Amino acid sequence: MNGAIAVVGIGADGWDGLPESSRRALRTAEVLIGAPRQLDLLPGDHCPGERIPWPSPLRPAVPGLLAAHRGRAIAVLASGDPSFYGIGRTLAETVGADRLRIHPHPSSVSYACARLGWPLEAVETVSLVARPLAALSAALHPGRRLLVLGEGPETPARVAALLRDTGWSGTRVRVLEQLGGPAERLLDATAADWPYERTDALHVLALDCVRDPDTLRLGAAPGLPDEAYEHDGQLTKRYVRAATLAALAPAPGELLWDIGGGSGSIGIEWMRTHRSCRAVAVEKSAERAARIERNADTLGVPGLRVVTGPAPAALAGLETPDAVFIGGGLTAPGLLDACWDALPAGGRLVANTVTLESEALLADRYRRHGGELIRLAVAAAVPVGGFTGWRQAMPVTQWSVTKGSEEG
Repeated sequence: MNGAIAVVGIGADGWDGLPESSRRALRTAEVLIGAPRQLDLLPGDHCPGERIPWPSPLRPAVPGLLAAHRGRAIAVLASGDPSFYGIGRTLAETVGADRLRIHPHPSSVSYACARLGWPLEAVETVSLVARPLAALSAALHPGRRLLVLGEGPETPARVAALLRDTGWSGTRVRVLEQLGGPAERLLDATAADWPYERTDALHVLALDCVRDPDTLRLGAAPGLPDEAYEHDGQLTKRYVRAATLAALAPAPGELLWDIGGGSGSIGIEWMRTHRSCRAVAVEKSAERAARIERNADTLGVPGLRVVTGPAPAALAGLETPDAVFIGGGLTAPGLLDACWDALPAGGRLVANTVTLESEALLADRYRRHGGELIRLAVAAAVPVGGFTGWRQAMPVTQWSVTKGSEEG
């Protein structure tokens, strides 16, 4: 491939673990770019090219560094498989995938599964490299096996502390260091008894998830228990929330506007359906906005974006949504129009209300745009003297609609 950039995966076993095709790419390179640790693995007599360590921060420096050596044979070093949470993605986004010649090496995850005897396809991988620790929480389920890519020597201790603090102290934690190299080592303990403050920086964590008996059970489907949320009463209740998420129909990679966020439950559970789902919660109360952020961290979606301000003014400049949920403020002048206009063809809008005034607005929109107008009623069994009766919650009117291609 003329003018291609070689991207070579390398493991802790260094030069000895590389196939001939990878060695050839490194031998013939005029410029070798990588982390200092990776560059030190290359023998000077075999790889005479100019060695350039990545600057920090890495990503902003990539375009300029590659441009500075345009016309020279470039080889970029990567840990393990460059296309698995590696530099391969950044390079493809910078220069285009057609300019790359990728030479993969077994990833740390493949090595870890081989050592543990775990089937790779049944294991979930969570990366904490340049990501908040709270992102791990959404993946914790009883009996699940997780592989966690750590960011540094303190990551295992921080993960163990998170597990203890969130009710998963019985989880078995294993740290596999320097996988595939001569210094490979395994550390093994439970989160409750984790004794290591620091480990080798090059490691993978393996978690066998065990939920503490008194920890609230959180399933993978929408409709988490109301007790999972910190709230002041502004919360879409569990069964209405489940029906609302079903109407919103999240799909991987989609973006939701959650307007009148309250406690953030709709945006949070939208994001929990798939790790690539994104959401923006718009909330005019600064106190509630801070509460949304805390709930998002607790429930494992710290990437939820919170915009503090009244809608529709606060919607200006937001990325085009795939779906919009309006849980509050329906009577605000121009709000429904702004949300409808922001949606592309095929976008979904769902609005809930318990007031007659807002219900009249939704009935009018239903006549104009169609969709589905329903009333959700939930009753709970409660003691009535020595007997049991039903207590009816306020009924919720819900309008859901998909925008057609002919509607502007």
